Amino acid sequence: MKNIFTIDTEDWFHANYEDGLFQNSADVKSTVEENTEVYLRILEQYHATATFFVLGFVAEQHPQLVKRIADAGHEIASHGYGHQLVYKQTPEEFREDIHRSKGLLEDIIGQPVVGYRAPSWSITENSFWALDILTEMGFKYDSSIFPFKNFLYGVKGAPRFPYETRKVYGGGIVEIPPSTIKLPGINIPFSGGFYFRALPYFGIHTCAKLVNYESHPVVFYLHPREIDPEQPRLNLSKRDTLIHYFGIKGCQKKFEKVIKNFDCGAIRDVLDLS
Repeated sequence: MKNIFTIDTEDWFHANYEDGLFQNSADVKSTVEENTEVYLRILEQYHATATFFVLGFVAEQHPQLVKRIADAGHEIASHGYGHQLVYKQTPEEFREDIHRSKGLLEDIIGQPVVGYRAPSWSITENSFWALDILTEMGFKYDSSIFPFKNFLYGVKGAPRFPYETRKVYGGGIVEIPPSTIKLPGINIPFSGGFYFRALPYFGIHTCAKLVNYESHPVVFYLHPREIDPEQPRLNLSKRDTLIHYFGIKGCQKKFEKVIKNFDCGAIRDVLDLS
């Protein structure tokens, strides 16, 4: 079965555990290009493609990186502009954020951008209004509603597999949730971020096969910083330090195993949403 790999293309400092953790400034050392190049090399080695949800600020600072990603056959989608939580924005602020991001990306690649993923999965019960704005702005799909609830994001009981948002939460686009496995009363994440880094590869592989057994593609996701043990460090609480940095040393090897053992492509191609 064809599965989906996605990369949230942002820099090492883009984190939303608390307000004021970062500033979008060209003066801050960036690691996004060198880390993204590692993903591109491994994807090329195994003849795989991915969807890169590119932050508008990153596109503004690194337009040639965005072009290289697109020229390599990968899908470019929007991650918004400034990496602000959707549920902490007004509808007007959100509309301006995605308008700016979409325009930047389309000017660079010369193609329509049809997909969106919110920073930190921040379309929740408090921001379903964003789905209507995404529809108005011409997006065909969203990948922001995490079917697992924690302190920062998620919607308990949200559908686990792709669905039309108008039938559930409003808007008129397709929702592509990150993959989870279902246990009695709870969905268990495994396919990216902290969950991917914390699990042994055997656990990731087993969970992915269970999703495929349900006749659905796995939606994997990672960030450029998650394969970089040498990145600068944010000043975080003990909890957030664990979430943000645990398992980074082994993440690149797990990513490569996934790409080697699972046939992966971009959202637009796997689900025909171009």
